[in-house]
Amino acid sequence: MQKVSMGFLLCLQVSLVLADNLLGLPGLSIPVNNQQTLKKIALGKKLFNDKRLSQDETISCASCHDKNRAFTDGQKVAVGIRQQVGFRNAPTVINAAYYQTLFLDGRAASLEEQALGPFLNPIEHGLKSHRQIVEVVAQDPYYQQQFTVVFNSAEITVQQIAQAIASFERTLIAGNSAFDRYLFGRDRLALTPSEARGMRLFRRKGNCANCHEISGKDALFMDNRFYNLGVGFDKVNPQIDVFVQAIRTGENADEFSFTEAQRAELGRFNVTHAIADLGKFKTPTLRNVALTAPYMHDGSIHTLAEVVEYYDKGGDKNAFQDPAIFPLHLTNQEKKDLVAFLNALTSEQYLSK
Repeated sequence: MQKVSMGFLLCLQVSLVLADNLLGLPGLSIPVNNQQTLKKIALGKKLFNDKRLSQDETISCASCHDKNRAFTDGQKVAVGIRQQVGFRNAPTVINAAYYQTLFLDGRAASLEEQALGPFLNPIEHGLKSHRQIVEVVAQDPYYQQQFTVVFNSAEITVQQIAQAIASFERTLIAGNSAFDRYLFGRDRLALTPSEARGMRLFRRKGNCANCHEISGKDALFMDNRFYNLGVGFDKVNPQIDVFVQAIRTGENADEFSFTEAQRAELGRFNVTHAIADLGKFKTPTLRNVALTAPYMHDGSIHTLAEVVEYYDKGGDKNAFQDPAIFPLHLTNQEKKDLVAFLNALTSEQYLSK
């Protein structure tokens, strides 16, 4: 029977105490019906890393969210069972506890809801039902014992599985970057001159903080909103006018002749069916962004320098592109300073990764 080490539990205890005290981060909201406990978090970590929770026992949550890659996978798009390739880049789980919606299109309203989604995705974990998830877990004597202890119930439910995984994910928070020490810790030596210039560009001429927000007390570097940047929209652009007309005349969006790859580029629209949401994707956090390449919802941009170039040119124009995206006319030095600043957003615990 696998046991949880005392060292891990002590680390968890420290993380719970410090969760509301990380420089640069606001207090963390914990659901009333899923309070954090050390044993629940430890149980969630085991589930997060358990490859048995996939059809062919090759994929765990950690396969796409590897702690050694800042909880991403370094791939352009996620790879699931039987090496199947999806359509979306795997976002970091670090600070996902602060998101109001989960997945790049915002289709889940909580970490608990999100936790179950990949298990039933035919490309990712490939399990067939919630019942099958429970059956895999219930066959393990360690899980039987721990679920009884954690939830005070002899019955294992899929809701409990989701709660345990979400509890572990809520410990994956990170502040305390050079930027935080500079701005919130008032250490004016924490940033180099180039990084400090990049911060000013980020907040002003670069217009980055319009979506990747920085407040007077903390900075999540995201706004929980959705935007069409133009990325990937060329896949649907030739048909988009016909599609919009079909939707406006009452046709079922799901019956339009898009391929799966094209449908994935509709973004937030797939959740809301609002025409204004075509091609929109959730603003990602930029904390630890230097460690989470490649970038954008489809992993199509490989480096931070290329990301800056993309925004500098004003993205790829389309009829639904957000007005916040426009040419920036940055100089070469300004581009270098912006990249330097983005590198200064790496938290202390990930500097050696």
